[in-house]
Amino acid sequence: MNPNKTVAFYTLGCKLNFSETSTIARDLKANGYGVVDFDLGADCYIINTCSVTDNADKKCRSIARKALRNNPEAFVVVVGCYAQLKPEEISNIPGVDLVLGANEKFNIHEYLVSLEKKEKGEAIYGKIKDVKDFVPSFSQGDRTRSFFKVQDGCDYFCSFCTIPFARGRSRSSTVAQTMKSAQEVAETEAREMILTGVNIGDFGKGTDETFFDLVKELDSLKGIDRIRISSIEPNLLSNEIIEFCAQSNLFVPHFHIPLQSGSDALLQSMRRKYMTSLYLDRIEKIKTLMPDACIGVDVIVGYPGETDEEFEKTYRFLVDLDISYLHVFTYSERDNTTALRIEDVVPMEQRNERSKRLRILSAKKKRAFYESQIGKEYTVLWEAEKHEDVLYGFTENYLKAVTAFDEQKVNQLERVRIAGIDGDGLVQVETIATAVSV
Repeated sequence: MNPNKTVAFYTLGCKLNFSETSTIARDLKANGYGVVDFDLGADCYIINTCSVTDNADKKCRSIARKALRNNPEAFVVVVGCYAQLKPEEISNIPGVDLVLGANEKFNIHEYLVSLEKKEKGEAIYGKIKDVKDFVPSFSQGDRTRSFFKVQDGCDYFCSFCTIPFARGRSRSSTVAQTMKSAQEVAETEAREMILTGVNIGDFGKGTDETFFDLVKELDSLKGIDRIRISSIEPNLLSNEIIEFCAQSNLFVPHFHIPLQSGSDALLQSMRRKYMTSLYLDRIEKIKTLMPDACIGVDVIVGYPGETDEEFEKTYRFLVDLDISYLHVFTYSERDNTTALRIEDVVPMEQRNERSKRLRILSAKKKRAFYESQIGKEYTVLWEAEKHEDVLYGFTENYLKAVTAFDEQKVNQLERVRIAGIDGDGLVQVETIATAVSV
């Protein structure tokens, strides 16, 4: 233990990383550390990394430099997906003192014996196949919402993805244990819970429990007003889950469903677990039961073998699909992935051009979705953070709303009518009822 020592965090990547950073922070706080803002010159800096986005190495170096500008004597620790994939490489980054792998990061206080700078960074990690424990996590700090980790790891080994090498096999707790952790979240100030994981639909794999079993239990949770499913594979988003969400108490009409490509040939090459026909079925099922549901889609452009013709298949498929927005990823090569063996490499210029087309399409889809909601009534959960005299908030179906700052509305639910869309693409609202408190 290091009494009176301070620690600061920087988190890259997904909602799952944010939930784990919060859990590590609570552990260090319990062990006598003071948690401070990144810019306040902490004794120890912990960088939680991601390997999915480009330039993981560049970002890690940049943040380490920033930490040392705040305190040249700071002890710098790197954890997360990139730390498991390239531990020795990271340990050579100037200023990095310690790199911890996937198993070690949750016992970080045991490794912070001394916070004295080292001449060369030390990497402590094991083989990813030996990572079998599930560590429940949830984010804290944002009063409005909490990212709640219900699953970790992935068994899919898609051809473009390094996550199984960074996080290991799919694993989770029991429904009963997960509900105990969920109750902890419900006892915080958070009004909304967002279920996160690497492949959350795989919850319960290897047992007789399923993600649907968890969804049914969570729907009776007291102390939380809303639950969102962050992202779920189309083949694991069963009709029974969709039907349940359509009439549930807490689950909102918002789904994020990775597609990756609208070409069946490319889906097969990517080693995805579905074809476009199944994906279309899922969208139609959602929209039949929840016509105003918001549906987000992940797409990869520039994957090896994506000819102009295959890309046009994706583009046309998305144009016709009743969805609300896209998350567009430009394919980038990853060490140890099977996609590297494919020879038909798409030039970067073409990848960027296709990415731009899909981002324009996403903006059009989002605008059309927002316009379709004008005149309808929803409940907005106003954020706890003030932004230049305004408050932002989200409806159940993920419309982003804006209003003048009002202390009484902070972290409260308010019944509204969608009045229009402002110049920034945000919905303007008219209050129907005063803040709802549950």
